[in-house]
Amino acid sequence: MTREQVRSRIEEIGIVPAIRVSSPEDALFAADAVCAHGIPIVEVTMTVPGAISVISELASKNSGFITGAGSLTRVETARRCIDAGAQFLTSTGLNIDIVRFAVGRNVVVFPGALTPTELMAAWEATPDFVKIFPCSSVGGPAYIRALRAPFPHIPLIASGGVNQQTAADFILAGATALGIGGELIPHEAIERRQKHRIGELARRFLGIVKESRLPASDRN
Repeated sequence: MTREQVRSRIEEIGIVPAIRVSSPEDALFAADAVCAHGIPIVEVTMTVPGAISVISELASKNSGFITGAGSLTRVETARRCIDAGAQFLTSTGLNIDIVRFAVGRNVVVFPGALTPTELMAAWEATPDFVKIFPCSSVGGPAYIRALRAPFPHIPLIASGGVNQQTAADFILAGATALGIGGELIPHEAIERRQKHRIGELARRFLGIVKESRLPASDRN
């Protein structure tokens, strides 16, 4: 998929599941579970043991599945992830070198930022989105709404504290997409191999995003 296609798919689905588990096997199970239930996107964080091998395996399995690398801190790691097949890169904080590297490789990238100053610096490097993290610690949806007022042209991904109770509010506040971890992929569901449980959560979050994007008159 091209950079434009990956960007468009992330915008369409509106959810970026973050996989932060303790083994490669758990990561592959989590990815398969969300993909099987309507979310063909995963962010494999670098905290996962063997994360780059996981990215390589996922990237080689299904051409329609979008595999990304998360929690990046160094350009060299970003390079290895792209070589393994990662189709997007993201970081918890702002690393301009990683953004510039990804842009140079024509790969989707969304750096983490929190303050207006960081948001401006991030956008100057021409990423595809900017991830606002950690949202819940600084006001949640209200903070996204506050950022959207002076920066309506910057597509924001809300991350950190997104759950079933807050997801709709984040979309209504102006978030383009949501970064969701344990609320979508619970550790207990991974341990017990409860694909149906993850599937039900995926269905709920997809429904929340879809309904929240409707005109106010069409919402339940």
